[in-house]
Formats: sequence, structure tokens, C-alpha cells
Amino acid sequence: MAVAAVSGQRLEGRVAVITGGGSGIGLATARRFAAEGATVVIADVSAAAGDAAADEVGGASITTDVTDEEQVRSLFAETVSRFGRLDVAFNNAGISPPDDDSILTTDLAAWRRVQEVNLTSVYLCCKHALPPMLERGKGSIINTASFVAVMGAATSQISYTASKGGVLALSRELGVQFARQGVRVNALCPGPVNTPLLRELFAADPERAARRLVHVPVGRFAEPEEIAAAVAFLASDDSSFMTASQFLVDGGIAGAYVTPE
Repeated sequence: MAVAAVSGQRLEGRVAVITGGGSGIGLATARRFAAEGATVVIADVSAAAGDAAADEVGGASITTDVTDEEQVRSLFAETVSRFGRLDVAFNNAGISPPDDDSILTTDLAAWRRVQEVNLTSVYLCCKHALPPMLERGKGSIINTASFVAVMGAATSQISYTASKGGVLALSRELGVQFARQGVRVNALCPGPVNTPLLRELFAADPERAARRLVHVPVGRFAEPEEIAAAVAFLASDDSSFMTASQFLVDGGIAGAYVTPE
């Protein structure tokens, strides 16, 4: 799928932190942000992936375990110290492990691990990104939820789904709370995306992949660059009247009853 070339510099002079920026949607967004003029700070648990991404986009890399509050606090403090400001926080890091399945088979350890990475990390990132934005009276926070936050599935990943529902509710609450202080908070809800995470999950179960694909009206999974384009919109002033929203980029899944043949 070809993605339209970037035109304009909507993020010129802005500083953006991207968690999970070393691969998948995060890496595609780092490229998009840099192309639109932003200074990008890559936060990834993998130093090698983060450094490689930062080198590619001419940004900075701060190795971060997003489930560790001290590391998250340091991430945003160091960003402001080095670059003087924080304009955008794309809280995107997440996991979707195979041991997160039906509630009948998912054990408590697997449940908790997914909640920590997918939901608690977003809480921590918002908590520490907000103060420098509030101080300047402007900022955009984009939290990665999912289309599964607004739909149910018989092919369950119970903790993942619950965590993304939590991200959606948290984002809505913060978007309302801080609207009049100039900080926008929106939840990005992608459909299934052609990333290493999804390919790894489905490689073990092609039947499950095929069962999911049939429900996508456009007939394919998204490319990371298509999701990155949506993130760039939410980060920019083009979305200046949007906050507390669930921004679905799902190929029509959530609006479908019967899909085309």
C-alpha cells in the first residue's frame, strides 16, 4: 500500500517523545514526525532499536522501561532539559503476547504483565508529560488504544482488550480535565496493523489471522505509515479542536455489519 508523500512542516520546531519508537507504529511515526519538522525523542526498552531509530531520524534515544516510574519521569525530564520543551507525547509502547488469550486460559501473571505495559505505562507517561505541557499552556498527548476498545471479539486477548479499554477511558478523562489549560489528549484506535508484533502473533495461528481479516471492509491490514499519518494529524494544530476523542483508524471494522465479498 503506497502512502502519500509528506507535504508541509506542521511540526516544525516541536519536540516529540515516542514510546515504543524503535519498531512498528512507533518507528513509522518517528519518521513521519521528523519529515514534518519535529525533533524526535525515541523511548524504547531496547537500546539498540531506539538508537537505530534515533540515528535514522536525526533525533535522540533514551532507553526506557515504561513500566518503571523513575525511568518514565527521567525520560520526560531529560527531554525538557536537553531540548527546552515538550510539545507532543505519543504514548505508544505495548505488547500482545500469545499467552494472553481467553479469560479461561490466561493466567494472572500474563494478565498483569499486559496491564503494566499497555495501561500502567500510559498512566505514567501522561502523569510525567503533563507538567511541562501545562507550564507552557500547550501540548498534544496521543495514547495508543485499539479498535478492540470499542468492540468485542470471540478470538479474545482478554488482558490486551481490557488494557486498551482502560487507555481509552483514561484518555477521555484527561482530555476533558485539561482542555482549558491548552493540553489535548486523544486516544488513537488503530485496526490491525502489519507490524512485527502482529505478524509474530498470527504466524503461530494462520487460521486466526484469516478469521480476523475477513472482518476488515477494505480487505487488508493497515500499514504502519497509515497509522503514523493519523498520529501526525493528532499531534499537529490541524486537530486543534479535538480532545477526549477516540480516533478510529480501522479500515471500517467498527462500522461494519456485513463486509464486501
